[in-house]
Amino acid sequence: MQWTELSEERCPIARFLAVMGDRWALLIIRQSLRGSRRFEEFRRQLGISPTILTRRLQELTDHGIFTRKVDPERPKRPEYQLTPKGLDLASVLMTAIFWGEKYYPDKRGSEWVLEHSACENEFTPVPQVSCSECEEPVPSHEIRLYPRDGNARNK
Repeated sequence: MQWTELSEERCPIARFLAVMGDRWALLIIRQSLRGSRRFEEFRRQLGISPTILTRRLQELTDHGIFTRKVDPERPKRPEYQLTPKGLDLASVLMTAIFWGEKYYPDKRGSEWVLEHSACENEFTPVPQVSCSECEEPVPSHEIRLYPRDGNARNK
């Protein structure tokens, strides 16, 4: 299967990877969540080549994850702002932080300080999946994944 064909797959994980599947996409979004808005900020903070950054920002904008805003005072230096679609990726990054800290902790401690703006407390992300039907939390060991149109369901 070609990488570009992932966007046509029925599987939502494949479609996610078609958009977010390179290492730069989520790191660009991470920097945006940390306050970066301009091309030069992303380039400097990530150490990414201008060519790759230009391509990734364009792809993320084309997919509606960023919107490109023109600064009337500096029209040649646009700002990139996360859309609601882009902001929804924050939970993906929180899960990645949780997983990375749990299985690959850094001996210097976490790079991140996460603060819940509503209560102003630091917190550690805890991935929580809830059932859309009963609204109860669903631990990972209680999740089964099987094809919708197959007979592989094990009960």
